Amino acid sequence: MRTVFVTGTGGAGRSTVAAALALAGARRGERVLLLSDEPSEAPAGTEPAAGGRPDSPGPGSADSAAAGPDSSGSGSAAAGPGRAGPGGADTPVPGPTVVRVDSATDFRHEFLTFQERAGAALDLLGAAPFEDGELTELPGSDQFALLRALRHAAGSGHDLLVVDLPPLRRALALLALPEQLRRYLRRLIPAERRAARSLRPVLAQLAGVPMPAQWLYETAARWDEELAAVQALVESPDASVRLVAEPGPEAADSALRTARLGLALHGPAPDMVVANRIVPVGSADPFLSALSGRQQSALKGWREEFGAVPVLEVPYAHRDPREPGELAELLDGPAGSTAGPVPGNAWTVEDRRAEDGVLVWRLPLPGAAKDRVRLVRRDDELFLTVGPFRRVLLLPSVLRRCTVSGAALRDGELRIRFEPDPGLWPRVR
Repeated sequence: MRTVFVTGTGGAGRSTVAAALALAGARRGERVLLLSDEPSEAPAGTEPAAGGRPDSPGPGSADSAAAGPDSSGSGSAAAGPGRAGPGGADTPVPGPTVVRVDSATDFRHEFLTFQERAGAALDLLGAAPFEDGELTELPGSDQFALLRALRHAAGSGHDLLVVDLPPLRRALALLALPEQLRRYLRRLIPAERRAARSLRPVLAQLAGVPMPAQWLYETAARWDEELAAVQALVESPDASVRLVAEPGPEAADSALRTARLGLALHGPAPDMVVANRIVPVGSADPFLSALSGRQQSALKGWREEFGAVPVLEVPYAHRDPREPGELAELLDGPAGSTAGPVPGNAWTVEDRRAEDGVLVWRLPLPGAAKDRVRLVRRDDELFLTVGPFRRVLLLPSVLRRCTVSGAALRDGELRIRFEPDPGLWPRVR
């Protein structure tokens, strides 16, 4: 399944671009799922299905959209603009399946489920249980709701998944979240403890304290499995990010530079930058002429910054596209295609033992500054901080038997040198 995450600066039109991209895929005959947590009214032709799952009804699930459910139970959105059929008549084109993530419903459902599973422990503490009607959504719950929706979308069987993400900063945090949460689970509830079921009564007697209940280990295992599916979706070679921004403001330039660095560290590589609301060049109006000059200057900088990543210019419209025909024109032709090669953030290990006696781990970090890069090795993990971003990397198996001998940042690439540890490296006879 091809996956495109759409994000950008706030108010730049990323949700409209996501809808146009999904509609373009549907017009090519692909089975398209558009996933969004935006509560606003959808453009015509992409009416939302309620909830956050495209497979089954219930809390956090998707009912059918305007066209009604198909045989698999998934919703199908209203038909998009037609194609010319026999005799020149327009043949309606099925629109994408659209799923709106209802984070408030998802929060209540997950909270009540956990409360029910932990009922015995809560009774011992004398806790008064909550009821559905008194629960209010907590900050941050929208991220977890979107992760769960991504988990169900990963197995939905569509050809194209378009994910309308929040603005850049929140989007980058969301893409990094599955790996971070899995690491916390491994540290707090190690897998080896989950496996030692028969020893828990003995351990409880020896320690003099009750061992965690079986449901806790089962819940942790389920969470890890679901997070692993989302992480695999984010790290898939068929996934990419489409950035949307309005050129001109310096804040947009800074946000895109930061996003490029964050995506190199955490997420899929960008496959396109959509420059939205471009005014015509050569206007006689002084205001429009000055605005056009700022936009063209920004576009030049973007093309230099992103290199081989195409920058698509979308002309300014007097109103946001809402109708299927307007959305189809927004990303017409190659701009709406997702069939090209997917760019990747290739992290490779170069064997230079014969020449220099080292292995070199090469990590592309475009836009990184030397004075804002920090490295710390701890056991089999490498703590890498680049600007405002931090990631804990599990070393490839071949590098776990080595010691770090140095690192250098050259031409937008971090090169970390590892020397084989004689005490751990296999001896050559």
